[in-house]
Amino acid sequence: MCGIVAIYHPQGPISSEALRRATASLYHRGPDGQRQWVAPHGRVGLGHARLSIIDLVTGDQPIASEDGRRHIVVNGEFYDYERIQRELAKAGHRLRTRSDSEIALHLYEDLGPQCLHRLRGEYAFVLWDDAHQRLFAARDRFGIKPLFFARHEGALYLASEVKALFAAGVPARWHREGLYHATLVGSHPTETLYHGVSQLPPGHYLIAGPGGIQIHRYWDFDYPEVSGTPARSDDDWSAEFQAVLQEAVRLRLRADVPVGCYLSGGLDSCSVLGLAARQAAEPIRAFTLAFDHADYDEEAIAREMAALANAEFCPIPIRQADLTDDFADATWHSETLCLNAHGVAKFALSRAVRDAGYKVVLTGEGSDEILAGYPHFRRDMLLYDSGGQDPGAIQALLAELERSNPVSRGLLLPDGEAASLEGVRRLLGFVPSWMEAAAGRMRKMEGLWADDFRAEFADQEAYHPLLSGLDVRGQLRGRAPVNQALYLWAKTILPGYILTVLGDRMEMAHSVEGRVPFLDHEVVELIAAMPVALKIRGMTEKFVLREAARPVLTETVYRRQKHPFLSPPATLNPHDRLHQMVQDTLRGSGLRRVPYIDQARVVRMLDRLPGLEPGEQVAIDQILMTLLSACVLGERFALAA
Repeated sequence: MCGIVAIYHPQGPISSEALRRATASLYHRGPDGQRQWVAPHGRVGLGHARLSIIDLVTGDQPIASEDGRRHIVVNGEFYDYERIQRELAKAGHRLRTRSDSEIALHLYEDLGPQCLHRLRGEYAFVLWDDAHQRLFAARDRFGIKPLFFARHEGALYLASEVKALFAAGVPARWHREGLYHATLVGSHPTETLYHGVSQLPPGHYLIAGPGGIQIHRYWDFDYPEVSGTPARSDDDWSAEFQAVLQEAVRLRLRADVPVGCYLSGGLDSCSVLGLAARQAAEPIRAFTLAFDHADYDEEAIAREMAALANAEFCPIPIRQADLTDDFADATWHSETLCLNAHGVAKFALSRAVRDAGYKVVLTGEGSDEILAGYPHFRRDMLLYDSGGQDPGAIQALLAELERSNPVSRGLLLPDGEAASLEGVRRLLGFVPSWMEAAAGRMRKMEGLWADDFRAEFADQEAYHPLLSGLDVRGQLRGRAPVNQALYLWAKTILPGYILTVLGDRMEMAHSVEGRVPFLDHEVVELIAAMPVALKIRGMTEKFVLREAARPVLTETVYRRQKHPFLSPPATLNPHDRLHQMVQDTLRGSGLRRVPYIDQARVVRMLDRLPGLEPGEQVAIDQILMTLLSACVLGERFALAA
């Protein structure tokens, strides 16, 4: 993985110094080399910070086409690239490198934007096409790799991270609507927290030229309508899924440097390790976080799995005090709000991986988002797709779901009074449970906004900005409720939070590339076509994965219910330094960096904390983490109102 930057001005010239500053700001993404290219006419420039993983010798970027009329910078990996290299050479292309990145350049020469359908992997790239005088940029299907853009003083700026846009000269200001929506939706396909800064949505490409900017979708989930799922046996589905997932893992083991694996006690990472161990020539090194709180520690389960896979087990001990030390840096790298310090824990894990000499790890991210692994998807199944079950039995199962998922209260399952979601109900016919949980957090947050800020959004339908930008008729109408909930989650929380706070940013903060086999598009397209009952069977989540991966799993992991990756809430440890950091920041001057919050109301919430029962404290912790991360962002980026 790498960091990329582009500046384009239709009239030119661009600033080469701004391009250099922006590229330099992404050093953590690419410490192995930094290069820039500016076109002879001066209207466009590309920057690249390189992390060398494939083709360590000749893979420097930007890469030029044979005739020098097209240049590209790429962040990410293209899999099965060697086969495409052979096809391109046979078609007459002269490849300058052995890098996987170069295939996108020549595929574009032959196919234009349709080249995206030939690419398999996680990527974001920018290409200058001098022949057509246009800039072409694209982002992978799921948003594994980030790509932000902004327009300022007639120029278009693109970069892997927002901080690079600021380094290039884009003003650093809060985006009022973006901040408000982030606290209720969690993320938005195009909005950010920063005024004038947008993100290219997953599965989309951007074309910029003298006539302006166009953004087009090239891929979507395309869940089948309820009546359109093919009839096949469980064994057939499981066998095909195992084969496709095994291939996705195999492709991601290809690197010119050692490949490790992140391992928790969960089904997802254990499945990846088990499948990878089948194909690796040597034992894989498995890195596991070991928390100092029993309810959140999975070291014993992970150790058992590592032994079964003949992996080299590497536990990384972490305490809440460690999270305090890293909180500000991790938040600066994430550039977004956090609900729990789990992202900070991943930040520390990636640092340990780098210090162990590894640049590449396989991870289990994305599985819950495509296989309905979270408890809120099971709640949706019980409420909206129960197949005529006895209402009393459903209520008993719902109560059991709540009892068995205490750490999910208010985060993944609804808690307390929620903001109105009638608009969602009218449009979809139901309200996804994850939206109910988010609406509960929003109601808690509403009580903390300054009066004028709250009044500004008082008449807005909470999810209208999100739903108005999605193809509701084409992608949601007629689909199973669980699939609708999966789709909406995948457009928001998956790219904007999971793949950011728990993925790319925490890994690339320490120059580590995370590879996600579950988000191989061939894997996802197969799962999307499956009946919902293969994702959730009774109260068992990710049923088809359990069956497909059973031969490589311990019995403990096979039988275990989903436990979300979370760090112990600061509110449960009032004498710990992380809790003190929350208290000091929110009671002190740090909160002034977020001018839309009423500090007196926040202090009253903090005063009530000791009298709350533990479940309520867990739910409040998410609000406090949101506020604390906002304070860090306001200070680190010196954000103006």
